[in-house]
Order: sequence, then structure tokens, then C-alpha cells
Amino acid sequence: MDKNVAGFLVKAKREIFSRNVTKNEISSRPNSTDYQYTEGDLKYIDTFIGGANFAGEEALWRDDTPFWAMNYIGRMVGDKLCENIMKEAFGFLTEALKLVPEEYPYRGPSQYGDGDYSYKCTVEGDFHWFSGVEEVFYKGNKVYELVFHGGDVSQNA
Repeated sequence: MDKNVAGFLVKAKREIFSRNVTKNEISSRPNSTDYQYTEGDLKYIDTFIGGANFAGEEALWRDDTPFWAMNYIGRMVGDKLCENIMKEAFGFLTEALKLVPEEYPYRGPSQYGDGDYSYKCTVEGDFHWFSGVEEVFYKGNKVYELVFHGGDVSQNA
């Protein structure tokens, strides 16, 4: 993995999860939310649809040529989750995602905890071809799950 690309990806994600980057005025798809971060010749776009259940894609471009992408789908789980726990869980998830490590720049760290909440992320593969799962637990009970996969993309057939 190119250290410059990994560093850029981590910075882009941290800026977006910190909401230092505003969402695009015009979304790429009906009722989607798009965030974009650009630095030099590199561009990162995260676009997603949904709410408590959602799906999306993150992608990287160099000189407007796409070269890497990751798809994800996530949802809240558990019986009768109250709205307060859902909001807290998403807030906790956002904090975990700001800790995205450069050696695994996909989602958050392998483990993170704060109070009653814990986060776990497992990844198989490497930057060029990978898949993984992230989970959030409240008092030991899973309240959120997400699966993701991605890798290199090419313009050549």
C-alpha cells in the first residue's frame, strides 16, 4: 500500500467524520448524501443512502481516474432499540471511525471502547482486495453491524 495514499485516505475520513467537510450541495444520486475531500491530485468521495439502515461507497481518484473503492452496508440490530440508544450508538460509532488506523484505513480501529459502548472491526485481505465486518455493542449486546469490501479498481478490461 502506498503510504501517501493511505495517509490521504485516513486524513479524508477523519475530516469527514469530524464534519470538517460539508456535504456536497448536489448529491450524485437521488436522496443520497455525498462528502468529498481533495488534496493535490487525490480525491476521496463517500456517498451513501438510508438512515438507521444504510449503504454506500467510498472511492479514491488520482487526477480524476478512479483507482480504489470500498462498498459497505450497515444497520442497527436488536429488539426494541430506543431512539436514544440509536443516537448514542451512532455518536459512539463516529468517534470510533475518527480513529481509523493508517495500516488498516477501511473503517475504525480493531477495538475501541468508551463507557457502555464497544467497537470491533475485523478485516481480511489487504488494501488491494479486502473484506471486513464492524460491530458496535451496548452493554455487551450488539446494536449495530456493517459489512464492507473493496480494493483496487482499473479502467482496463
